[in-house]
Amino acid sequence: MEQETKRILVVDDDADIRRLVGEFLIREGFKVDCVPDGRAMDALLARGAVPDLIVLDLMLPGEDGLSICRRLQAERPLPILMLTAKGDETDRVVGLELGADDYVVKPFGPRELLARIRALIRRSGAQRVQARTSRYAFDRLVADLDARQLHAEDGSLVHLTSGEFDLLACFILRPRRVLSRDQILDWTHGRTADPFDRTVDILVSRLRKKLSPHSSDAALISTVRNGGYLLTAAVKKVT
Repeated sequence: MEQETKRILVVDDDADIRRLVGEFLIREGFKVDCVPDGRAMDALLARGAVPDLIVLDLMLPGEDGLSICRRLQAERPLPILMLTAKGDETDRVVGLELGADDYVVKPFGPRELLARIRALIRRSGAQRVQARTSRYAFDRLVADLDARQLHAEDGSLVHLTSGEFDLLACFILRPRRVLSRDQILDWTHGRTADPFDRTVDILVSRLRKKLSPHSSDAALISTVRNGGYLLTAAVKKVT
């Protein structure tokens, strides 16, 4: 199975949570590294142990989870699943705006955590399986779904987080089609999605800001009232 080869990094200062989550994910077939803070995480990454996904607690000693999330997405975009305290909606929204891909509220059940981890891992690789040609041109941009890169007209790289790229791929493979929030959540999060989840709206806002400087159309991703979102540009495969 796909998850048997995946490496998960758990960053949490609670030793019991590290132990329980680590043991559970290992039983589910994952390779797991557990560290208590950002400094230990940096040391692990420096040794070349790059994970496929990071489970990141927001309340950490020293550098907090929000700061780590911002730094990671600037240095090496990786799927990030945040662990947040119950009721901390502001922190969850800020975390999503800084580049986290999803969150789980403490206390959480191990099966919920597992479902969200699997959904994120599927998201990070699913788009590249959907077509033989992985490069698509739209407006003044070219997206390579295999390489997970977006380039502007001048050849420069447009930096996207893992979640932003997954959302862009969702639009590229369904151009000029209105996609509801529920559809986007289902395609990107699967059945673990909360119907009141604000992730989609936050991701769309972040993606718009990054595409805007390179686009000829200010409404490249338009909002359809009572409908959802629409990629207005024509999309063509590039050989």
